[in-house]
Amino acid sequence: MSISNSCCAKGPGYASPLEAYRHGPKEKLLYIPCVIPDHSRPDYVATVDVDPESATYKQIIHRLPMPNLNDELHHSGWNSCSSCYADPTAASRRLLILPCLGSGRVYGIDTATDPRAPRVGAVAEPEDIQAATGLSYLHTSHCAPDGSIMVSAMGDAEGSARGSFLLLNQDLSIKGVWSSEDTPYGYDYWYQPRLNVMFSSGWGAPKAFSKGFNPAEVPDHYGNSLYVWDWKARTLKQKIDLGPKGLLPLEVRFLHEPTSPHGFVGAALSSTIIHFTRPADDESWVANVVVEQPWVKVEGWVLPELPPCITDILISLDDRFLYVSNWLRGDIVQYDISDPAAPRLAGRVWLGGLVRKGGPLKVLGGLPEDTPEPPEIPRVAGVELRGGPQMLQLSLDGKRLYVTNSLYSPWDKQFYPSLVEGGSHLLKIDVDTENGGLKLDTDWIVDFGKEPDGPVLAHEIRYPGGDCSSDIWI
Repeated sequence: MSISNSCCAKGPGYASPLEAYRHGPKEKLLYIPCVIPDHSRPDYVATVDVDPESATYKQIIHRLPMPNLNDELHHSGWNSCSSCYADPTAASRRLLILPCLGSGRVYGIDTATDPRAPRVGAVAEPEDIQAATGLSYLHTSHCAPDGSIMVSAMGDAEGSARGSFLLLNQDLSIKGVWSSEDTPYGYDYWYQPRLNVMFSSGWGAPKAFSKGFNPAEVPDHYGNSLYVWDWKARTLKQKIDLGPKGLLPLEVRFLHEPTSPHGFVGAALSSTIIHFTRPADDESWVANVVVEQPWVKVEGWVLPELPPCITDILISLDDRFLYVSNWLRGDIVQYDISDPAAPRLAGRVWLGGLVRKGGPLKVLGGLPEDTPEPPEIPRVAGVELRGGPQMLQLSLDGKRLYVTNSLYSPWDKQFYPSLVEGGSHLLKIDVDTENGGLKLDTDWIVDFGKEPDGPVLAHEIRYPGGDCSSDIWI
């Protein structure tokens, strides 16, 4: 992997992915947005102590409630990250950016003043965002190399589908939209400036997915395409139709190496992993299914087959392993992507889901070859696991994988009522980085079902200094 040419630069983050992988600090704190299922009180950001040397290890040490109701905190990013490393004048990493899927608001959470007790540092109000851009249903945030904060949007205030990108200044004042062009649907994005490219994906229309999931609405209200952008010109160059094997494409990940033309997207409903790349001496990008997971044949569910339902993917900082969460089936899969066009199964761990021994469904077939029978799900520190694995975060050295289990409160209520009633949990998986392999730590859990004011739904995980899905190198 390449190192920044500015060897003396002192901008935020790390000079390269390998520097972060080899020399980055061990995580001590996690920031996790927590959603109140009935929206009767404000959502909050939980600070979790994960320092084994701390007296409060594995405990929630601070809760920061938002000043508003009905936000639906979801994903998060940073005001500044490794994409600004070469600029010593760049803003420091001080604000955790929290776009709200429900309200269309954006919070900037000050984690620098006191990392163990964050506070609200800035707010972009939905009325101002909509007046300036018409955008709402905000999702992914990344910092851009020019110091802007860029947030993907999935719709307008009425819930109609609109894929676009909101630009904010460091104080969260509104700059406008990143491009004058829109896509039919929006969701996630990742940019690779050395190749002058950005990829974005499209989930669906907010007026459809905000009510829960109805399979009959897939043809008219959900996406199956990737969008390829000219990064410098901010123009749409190419649309890649993924067809029936690319339904509901969600998380987009390029390899971390900034010159790499390889990336992946997980298609939630089709439950496939799609590899995209640009062949040598070709201006067009191509996408192909490289992991195809069969649906599980079941009795006792709304359909005769259950999709594994890929809801998150993550790439280790050394670009060796791809991690995939199957929210409905209940497993996390590790693939060796030394050859990005041919991922190789390296590990699997089962963490709940609808497919389990003694579970609510009768399994008739379609399980992975390495798990021919419904798995027995272990208790963790005496706690029965609820829901299925969802958001992933990997330690910088690749040895610890953290996972939460809430997807989106309307979908949680539909597919996992017991998760809503009992609350989320945070688990830790130990990773074999030499030979591949995953092992659940059955003594390690943070149970959000035991929160002082009642169970909450925990979502994305962030470290104070950046991580595998927040930072982009240029």
